[in-house]
Amino acid sequence: MGELSKNLSIAEVIKSNTATRKGIDNSPTDEHLENLKALATNVFQPMRDQLGAISVSSGYRSKDLNTAIKGSKTSQHCKGEALDLDNDFKVDRATNTEIFNYIKDNLEFDQLIWEYGDEKKPDWVHVSYTTSKKNRYQILRCKRVNGKPKYYPYEN
Repeated sequence: MGELSKNLSIAEVIKSNTATRKGIDNSPTDEHLENLKALATNVFQPMRDQLGAISVSSGYRSKDLNTAIKGSKTSQHCKGEALDLDNDFKVDRATNTEIFNYIKDNLEFDQLIWEYGDEKKPDWVHVSYTTSKKNRYQILRCKRVNGKPKYYPYEN
């Protein structure tokens, strides 16, 4: 299907069990592909080169897929500008905490979110990168409050 960078394929970022199960077309537009390439070039590949194998748990989401999973209507995943990364189920790979800290300390990004987890490690890491405006370097922490996600400024 094609490569977005040396170590990230289009197939990897559009894969979705929900889309497959529900027969949803999760193909990105040309504009979304360009955004995914920028994300891969500026965030994923430098991180991959430094930390080794990184697992993408969620990438591009078509509007229909985002609706099916009840995602945010403003999700950068729908623009091809965001990835969720989760290495903690793999042995001999960088941890989610190491991924989060590497991005925070070394790369340009729009949003970086410590998703759930605890004080020591996130359940996964959300990162976004945009070319349509200046990247905000916004760092957040997401926690469940009364069963719903709530975002707070990240504090070390």
